[in-house]
This record gives sequence, structure tokens and C-alpha cells, in this order.
Amino acid sequence: MGIKRDHTGETVPVRAAPGRFQSLFEGFRAELDEHYDRRERIVKASRDATALSKKIIFALHRSSAVNEAPSPAIQKEIDTHQSKLSDALTSIAPDLTPLNRHRYWLPCLEELVEALSFSHYLRTQTLLAPSDAQLAIPGGILMTERDYIYGIFDLFGEMMRFATAKSRAPGVLVADESEKGRSVMEDIRELGCAFETLPKVPEKAFTMKMETMRVSVKKVETLGYRMVIQRGEHADGWVPDADDDEREV
Repeated sequence: MGIKRDHTGETVPVRAAPGRFQSLFEGFRAELDEHYDRRERIVKASRDATALSKKIIFALHRSSAVNEAPSPAIQKEIDTHQSKLSDALTSIAPDLTPLNRHRYWLPCLEELVEALSFSHYLRTQTLLAPSDAQLAIPGGILMTERDYIYGIFDLFGEMMRFATAKSRAPGVLVADESEKGRSVMEDIRELGCAFETLPKVPEKAFTMKMETMRVSVKKVETLGYRMVIQRGEHADGWVPDADDDEREV
């Protein structure tokens, strides 16, 4: 935009002739505007998906045992949250094509993997495979290795909380001698040993999650060992009081 004077001496704005690179920079501007709009949509949807994943986890904690499906009431609540979560992620699936996926961080996928793996564990008492986790992510959004590993790191905390809250339920924390099934303590300890063999990642988040995992495993082991010792000192069928469960955990 330039300035010139008319015959009366007043200044009049004059649009300058387009330069050689004007159309190029206008293209850059349009691309950046599109990028910022896309990022805003992704951030909002990711925030909603994270909150819904947490609600699914909270609902799952009301389950009473492992290796069985949730009650119909709990499953109905989970289905409602999953439907909303699917809508949120499907809405941004076009923004996360393989060409753009690496440009945007989706923290909600860690939380979603945590919810999916916790649900899978309570139903089957097995670990959710990466391929199954990918299939369960709505909209065909690509999950990275980091999303999966960090989500499973967070699963340790849910297993610890479930084992602590349901420690008085038969076979949850420590398997009864008459039962052939595995306990949560055995599962979390075996999974923890497997994660200890992971190559170290020079990232603060990885170090913090590894330490948190160790704390979760130790808490479950301590509670389980106490129960085994005390069980031997009491009559058959003894379970600890709620106050005993919370002590030293």
C-alpha cells in the first residue's frame, strides 16, 4: 500500500503493484492460518477425550473382580463415555492424516491407552496388545509407540489402586491356595519386571514414569506380603480390616 496526493493536495492511498513473491507469501499465510485452526481443533478434542478416558477409568474401578466383565450398569456408563469420546476423536481424524500426524501431539492417546488397557485387563487379566489398542482408537488415528508405552506405564497406577481398594476380595490381591488363577500382585510384578528391561529413554517423562511404576509395584507387593503373613496367623477365611488395608500403603 502506497501514498500519493491528488490534485487538491490530499493524500490518497494507492495499492502497490503485486511483487514477485506476494502470491508466495500469501500462500504461506493461508497455510499457517490453516495450521493454527487445525491445532486449535485438535487441542480441544484431545482435552475432551482425556476427560472422557478418565471417566471410563473411574467407572471401571467400581468393578468388583478381575477376569470378568463389568456389571450392566457400569458397562452402560462406559458405553456412554466411549460414544462421546469416539465423536470427539472422529471429528479431528481428517486433521490427523499421516502427512500431519507428526506435527501434533495428542496427550489424550496416552490416557485412552490407559483406559483401554485397564478395561482389557479387568475383563481378561491379560495385557492389551499394541495392535488391539490401535484398532480400538476411533477415527483410525495413528497411535505412536510412545503413546502405547506411556499409556501402559499409567496402567500400573490403576492396577495398584484397584488391588488396594479390592484387597479384601478373594483372589484379587493374593490368590487363594485353592484357586488356580493369578492375582493382581503376580501380574503387576511380572509386568514390572518386563518394563525394567526396556531401553532407557533420555527423557524426563520416561524416568518419572519408570519411578512411579516402581512405587506402584512396591505398594502392591508390600500389601500382598502383609496379607500372606497375617493370613497365616489367623483362622481360615480371614481378611484384613479396611484400616489395615490403608496402613503402610
